[in-house]
Amino acid sequence: MITVKAPGKLYIAGEYAVVETGQPAVIVALNQFVTVRVEPAHGMGRIQSKQYQENSLIWRRQGDEMVFDNRDNPFHYILSAIHLTEAYASEQGKPLRLFNLYVDSDLDSADGRKFGLGSSAAVTVGTVKALLQFYNLALSQEQIYKLSAIAHLDIQGNGSLGDIAASVFGGWIAYRSFDREWLRAQRNLVSLSELLTMPWPGLDIELLTPPQSLRLLIGWTGSPASTSHLVDQIKAATSRSQAQYKQFLRRSRAVVEKLVQGFRDGNLAVIKQQISRNRFLLQQLSQFSHVHIETMKLSSLCDLAIQAGGAAKTSGAGGGDCGIVILDRTVDADALIAQWHKIGVQHLPLNVHLIQPPVVPRLREAR
Repeated sequence: MITVKAPGKLYIAGEYAVVETGQPAVIVALNQFVTVRVEPAHGMGRIQSKQYQENSLIWRRQGDEMVFDNRDNPFHYILSAIHLTEAYASEQGKPLRLFNLYVDSDLDSADGRKFGLGSSAAVTVGTVKALLQFYNLALSQEQIYKLSAIAHLDIQGNGSLGDIAASVFGGWIAYRSFDREWLRAQRNLVSLSELLTMPWPGLDIELLTPPQSLRLLIGWTGSPASTSHLVDQIKAATSRSQAQYKQFLRRSRAVVEKLVQGFRDGNLAVIKQQISRNRFLLQQLSQFSHVHIETMKLSSLCDLAIQAGGAAKTSGAGGGDCGIVILDRTVDADALIAQWHKIGVQHLPLNVHLIQPPVVPRLREAR
């Protein structure tokens, strides 16, 4: 049986802005995983998951119509990953076979609530990697990223695909998204095999090394949030506030670029300063878009961390899920964790997951 693991992730900075082509973000891969196993099958194949056996169907009302949203259903990401990987296998002359595919995830709590660690991206990457092994296909990490990004984008429709990058490359990364309109056009013009070898305009992935004094703390509010829906809301709101949104994008770019330079220089003070500035920008975005990003519990999580000497902010789309804290290792983190516990915030004792062997320090494609 083939077994692969794909790590979860957290956004450190650059949320919402990163969905625009060329906007930077910093993301970290964590040692919490989706595990995918594949074995040959005979007569009938099976796709099975411990977590997703009783997955609910999400729908909304638009006028008199029931509208179903598949973006929170993990099976759709699994099926998309299978479809794209098998399309590539067919192009490479591989006969398609029956298989059983089993998924197990650490990215949800014991009661099934999501931690906000990018489970849909991790299950997509895990499925792609497992099937590539099943069909004896060797792809570079860059090509695995591209294949997984296409599969994920086909379901989610929005987002930056930074969580895919973190799950493929691991560690701390600086990330800029590719031009998705270019990708949509190219898919009608070239084969999938060609597409995986072409430079993708705007794509930029740089591995970062944090200062030795840096400690990352993660707090979970216990309130799952839907990234897809929050991104939809921001898109709708900012289309009515174009001038403010463009200013937000400019300021976010400046903050994240300074943050990345802080990593390159090993300067913890700069890193903390830019984390704090990014929190302020997200608060401004929330105010003019009227989308609730920093909940009361996330706000308390961050404020307690700041009182302890850290820099803190929401992670990802906000609206629940996790907050992140950057601390100096000399700070007493246990005292902060105890304060979090009193307000109902759970400390997630996770570490950064590094992919070995390391990849090329920077992947920078055509502009």
